[in-house]
Amino acid sequence: MRERFVLLGLARARAAWFRTVGQWATAAMLPADFVRCVSIEELRARLRSGRAFSAVLIDGGSPGLDRDLIAEAAEVGVTTLVVDDGERDWRALGAAAVMAPVFSRDELLEVLEATSTPVGTATLSDPVVGDPAGPANGAVIAVTGPGGTGASTVSIALAQGLGAGHGWRTPDRGTASGPPSVLLADLCRVADQAMLHDSRVVVPSIQEVVEAHRTATPDRGALLEQTFEVPARRYRLLLGLRRPRHWVALRPRALESTLDSLQRLADVIVADAEADLEGEAETGSTDVEERNLLSRATIARAELVVLVVEPSMKGIYAAVRTLGEITAFGVPAERVLPVVNRSPRSPRARAELNAALGDLVGAGVVAGGERLPAPLHLPERAVEPALRDGGQLPGALARPLARGVAALRERLDAPSPAPGPVAYTPVTPGDLAAFSPQEQPPSQEQP
Repeated sequence: MRERFVLLGLARARAAWFRTVGQWATAAMLPADFVRCVSIEELRARLRSGRAFSAVLIDGGSPGLDRDLIAEAAEVGVTTLVVDDGERDWRALGAAAVMAPVFSRDELLEVLEATSTPVGTATLSDPVVGDPAGPANGAVIAVTGPGGTGASTVSIALAQGLGAGHGWRTPDRGTASGPPSVLLADLCRVADQAMLHDSRVVVPSIQEVVEAHRTATPDRGALLEQTFEVPARRYRLLLGLRRPRHWVALRPRALESTLDSLQRLADVIVADAEADLEGEAETGSTDVEERNLLSRATIARAELVVLVVEPSMKGIYAAVRTLGEITAFGVPAERVLPVVNRSPRSPRARAELNAALGDLVGAGVVAGGERLPAPLHLPERAVEPALRDGGQLPGALARPLARGVAALRERLDAPSPAPGPVAYTPVTPGDLAAFSPQEQPPSQEQP
């Protein structure tokens, strides 16, 4: 029996090409089976059914067609052919080909033979991939911590310190060309940065940016328009979700593409994130993993994680528990910087906090044996007046925080030193005379 293409089709009502392809398949003019779908939900269900398909033939104006659907089809070995008039760059989103609304049977067959494989043959060739916007080089610094530790305020102080250029070096410019460009992104499910910045508007936010990345890759100018400038602190701000329940509007691949764009937009992204990292592997629920999508995607690509600690018995315990969750997620402990917020002034009290944290971490909370960096202590300062007035936070918070993060990043990224010469103990002539090659030296047992 001759192998045939098996196509999934979805189009808007009364699309001429949709009816024509069905007629070709029914009359055996096209060596293909054409399975018509009436909705994007049916299309997704058929992709997940386990049946083998060759390609998805879909109208470019179909609601729900985005980079997530194209990637979902590619994961099960199905290429996507988009019928569109060329208004959007579907190939940049992963589509194997884009066809005009009017095409002939021979044109369709040629595209199928070039991009898809009949059912039952070898693995399909990968669809076109690649990001025309260039690589994402910006560093991601995630700031997180248990509730009530002041992690959101610490992220503001860090963004302010990095915006002033305290100790930070970019790979391309160094420090001679001025401070790096900094973006403070509110990537918490329960977002507070709009309140802390006294924002009178809540649009645009991360929701609009992710939505824009579902079907395109916005350019730098369009992305800058989605952020707000905070001139007093020298960074730009991307607002977070307007309601915690709005996480349902975020799609995984659109969010990943958004983070790539943000890394191209700024030299440093300070991400205010939560430490909710449970996924399907831990809970058996895909809903839980999607609920924690913002935190998981952010911390997975962070170069460093700033863990904010509250200086109390409960605070130390909560910080160590959070540290265990972060390291279990896959972040090495050496890339987690503990920051004790509102730390006491007494050196003795700070030493006791360091010892308590070290004892709990050394008790086996962190797997793998990585060394946790020494905690950084931030003093108690009045920050509410600066937050209320939109001014700079105290330099005693911003400067040491930025310098500590920059120093840890440079230390971790520095190349390992070359092994030095090995010291040998000289042997005096006659020392080995008592041993022949067949004899073994007497054992040196301790009494």
